[in-house]
Amino acid sequence: MKMKAAVIHSADDPYQFEEVELAEPKNDEVLVRITASGLCHTDEFGRTLGMMPIVLGHEGAGIVEKVGENVKDFQPGDHVAFSYAFCGHCKNCVQGQPQYCEKFNAINFGGIGADGQSKLSQNGQPVAMFFGQSSFAQYATISEKSIVKIDEDVDLAMVAPFGCGVQTGAGAVLNTLRPNVDETLAIFGCGAVGFSAIMAAKVAGCRQIIAVGGNEHSLELAKELGATDVVNRKKLPEGQTIAQAVAEISNGGVDYAIDTSGNGNMIENAILSTSLNGKIVLLAPSGEVANFNFGKDVLMAYRTIIGCCEGDSNPKIFIPRLVQLYKEGRFPVDKIITKYPFEQLEQAREDSNAGKVIKAVVTMEKSFS
Repeated sequence: MKMKAAVIHSADDPYQFEEVELAEPKNDEVLVRITASGLCHTDEFGRTLGMMPIVLGHEGAGIVEKVGENVKDFQPGDHVAFSYAFCGHCKNCVQGQPQYCEKFNAINFGGIGADGQSKLSQNGQPVAMFFGQSSFAQYATISEKSIVKIDEDVDLAMVAPFGCGVQTGAGAVLNTLRPNVDETLAIFGCGAVGFSAIMAAKVAGCRQIIAVGGNEHSLELAKELGATDVVNRKKLPEGQTIAQAVAEISNGGVDYAIDTSGNGNMIENAILSTSLNGKIVLLAPSGEVANFNFGKDVLMAYRTIIGCCEGDSNPKIFIPRLVQLYKEGRFPVDKIITKYPFEQLEQAREDSNAGKVIKAVVTMEKSFS
């Protein structure tokens, strides 16, 4: 079928709406009319992969229009959220850890779907996919493994970001660390992933939740979402490090730290902010941590550094949990979301990259009508 999609032909291109061809769903796939899609920094990474042309977007949500003949769990009219693609057959997938699928990079960042082919084409030539969905489009043909049914009384624009950024931050707390109610946690970086971790830490009942950032407005929002304390890395006393500020607030260091920034200096301070036997979760591809003494500051401090993908989340289990928390008012993700019409996708991208909004979501309900 023909549809409109935001196609880019080079890394620096603004999003341009063009007509592309979308393949019909195979036996285990569904056709979804997309109603919302979150923007994520991973979409910017997708521009660097060298696969052009490409349709980005990987936090989609919408309404099922058609299902393949082997699909049993979905039917037309179902509201669904998208998440990452996975093969379903490798050791990790079979063991219930699809986020560590052996083909994860190939089928999420390789321009193809889980079946090894792109569902998109233009003038008879393939157009690269992203995360098996390419949600910056009017429709998606997607594997049933990668979608999750959502209650119809929930705004899909609020749920769309759950498929990547939100579950990454929240899952790092609720799935990876699983803190006890009397434990302490520092979160480095106040973006969508960091705020999701803060909300999850409040759900978990952490005694102390310290947000580290460089923007006063964001730090105020962090407190509104559940942070008990904040550290403005740009306003530290002369000679004091971020780690020392966190240790001072937490009386000797936190039990856990999560870095969402991928910045080498922030990662180093996240590690050093924890107490003996502390655990540190890294969520973003990182820059180099220069001149760091891992023997002294990790091994002999008995710390554990954990790399985490997608918040250690199995979306079919974790996304419904987050949706229920949202419905109960315990996970107020609406406070970090700004909506844009689909036609303003490029503006949403610019505002996101400039830090003017925390989590941009484009909505397609009235687009191209």
